Amino acid sequence: MSTKQSTSRRKPAATEGILLRYRDADTPYGVTRKTASQLAKTLGLTETQVIHAALAHFARQNLPRYEADTGPLTAEQKEAIHELQPSGRMTVKESLF
Repeated sequence: MSTKQSTSRRKPAATEGILLRYRDADTPYGVTRKTASQLAKTLGLTETQVIHAALAHFARQNLPRYEADTGPLTAEQKEAIHELQPSGRMTVKESLF
């Protein structure tokens, strides 16, 4: 191991942060410090917790909660589904129309 150590160490991911600049006026995509403070006081949270809650809410609204569809079913997948169905109760349709 080298006796000379690097002076630039990377912070652990949990402590890395971003710079948040409050807006001069409330907009659809930003708020003033006053609004953030009012939210924090109303919710009984810190301003940091309010920001995290807002980001978590935005993520739930906008990010998919499931894997993307990979396309049509293969013949093997269709056969597996067909085998799982109780006999005589249902009919398999390839199309809804």
